Amino acid sequence: MQAGVSTACLYPDFTEEALYNLAVNGIAHTEIFINSESELKKSFIANLAEIMKRYGVTCQSLHPFACPIEPMMLFSRYERRVNDMLDYYRRHFEAMQMLNAKIFVFHGNFKVNAVEQELYCERYLKLVEAGKEFGVVVAQENVDRCQSGSLAFLRYMNRTIGADAQFVVDVKQAVRAGESPLEMLQSLGNHVCHVHISDHGEKGDCLLLGAGNFRIRNFLETLYLYRQNCSVILELYRENFRGISDLVSSYRMLDRMISGICRNVRKI
Repeated sequence: MQAGVSTACLYPDFTEEALYNLAVNGIAHTEIFINSESELKKSFIANLAEIMKRYGVTCQSLHPFACPIEPMMLFSRYERRVNDMLDYYRRHFEAMQMLNAKIFVFHGNFKVNAVEQELYCERYLKLVEAGKEFGVVVAQENVDRCQSGSLAFLRYMNRTIGADAQFVVDVKQAVRAGESPLEMLQSLGNHVCHVHISDHGEKGDCLLLGAGNFRIRNFLETLYLYRQNCSVILELYRENFRGISDLVSSYRMLDRMISGICRNVRKI
């Protein structure tokens, strides 16, 4: 397992500035959130890759800003939109190759406009197959406002799709949906390939690590049993921390916990 921080934490800073600020503050692993169309240009992605190379930063995952249009483009009855969106996301997959990123974070359809589960899985698999063309894994994230917010729905995907069903467990989104992050992890098992982590408690559902009462170590120990090569990415909103030093502190805490878990398992 590897600890990291998402560039999304520093939104609305420009993506390249967010990546640079994480890098110069010792964050060695990241998820990149693409925030605009122009950020898919090869010259822009090359600049991000150069920052990563200069500071020894790796990137496991990419998150698209186009999530809000996925319901219209991928889950309507208008097939031409589906094909257009697949081509659009292929541009993201090309960017991921340049960044050596492997996990594409997918939100999916809104629950207020829910489609049949069979249709959902059919469209998800189209995107999965497009990702395979570039060596990319498309991973379904649990998101409260989406059909994927329900653990029952994710279980259905897991049963129906099989090995191609891969998941991002987002702790804060699970809490918002009234789901247990640990139960979600245990239910999806080794199909969980990526994690967005944060703490939660009386002060809110998206907190710096240690600011809530989430049993983080227990969650990470369970994750390690299922997926030892998983990235655990700190993802907070800007109002949830004061400055980058807070992110660095949480990152270091997370890195220490993961290192301790890995050492203890090797001793057994």
